[in-house]
Amino acid sequence: MRRPALGKGLEALLGQAELSETLIRELPIDSVRPNPYQPRQQFSDESLAELAASIKELGVIQPIIVRQEGANDYVLIAGERRLRAAKMAGLTTIPAIVRSPSEQQMLEMALVENVQREDINPIDAALAYKRLMEEFGLTQEQVAQRVGKSVPAISNTLRLLQLPEYIINSLKDGAISEGHGRALLMVKDPVQQRQLWEEIIAGRLSVRAAELRARELRPTASSPRHTPAEASQPSSVPEEIKAIEHNLSAYLGTRVQITLGNGGGGKIVIEFYSEEELARLLELITPNGF
Repeated sequence: MRRPALGKGLEALLGQAELSETLIRELPIDSVRPNPYQPRQQFSDESLAELAASIKELGVIQPIIVRQEGANDYVLIAGERRLRAAKMAGLTTIPAIVRSPSEQQMLEMALVENVQREDINPIDAALAYKRLMEEFGLTQEQVAQRVGKSVPAISNTLRLLQLPEYIINSLKDGAISEGHGRALLMVKDPVQQRQLWEEIIAGRLSVRAAELRARELRPTASSPRHTPAEASQPSSVPEEIKAIEHNLSAYLGTRVQITLGNGGGGKIVIEFYSEEELARLLELITPNGF
């Protein structure tokens, strides 16, 4: 099943609903330079070889999008995999659509293309989100609108940049997943964080198991205190409540505990361990303010 498009999509970012075939031009492949705003830094050699083989057989089915800088000088906007694979296939020309976007639009288009195809690792995505915010003054909500994701999803991806370099590198090369990265963010002690990372790398922990392990490593002083009566009572939390706890924890990126009371009531405890983390949680819970 084809994955539905996210966010605005390239057509909307270009300012039109359809790209007419009459706008497609055949350009010398050596006249097209890479996109300096390309958020994706890693490309699979195996995947490129497969695409190159397909291009040799069928040609470039979908044109790339470029911006003209001068006579016979073009800068790529979208389609870097196709451009690289076409060069591998030995093509001397490539079909292209010429547009004149701003620098911000070039970054947005490259980002949207990669996010929609799930081709970008979470660190490259986070760096692109950060660049949109710092260089072009976009808010997290505006970035989320551009790429068709929720504000918490953008926030959680950006938080991965707080991790140590060795963990960031393992996220880049796909050794661990973004879910593992979020679990590692829960562990503040550097030694414990590295130990948990080593367990994940060794292949012994799923994302769910890593989250549970990270919660065990949380500072005990911040855990809610229970009365002796509460402590003596056996735990009988329904599975559906446990599932809600898990989903809320993943959504907020911190430990969430739901306690049921009599008469159908109860309470939700959301843990935080610094003023910065509290501010982040408040932004997730109330993105438009109080």
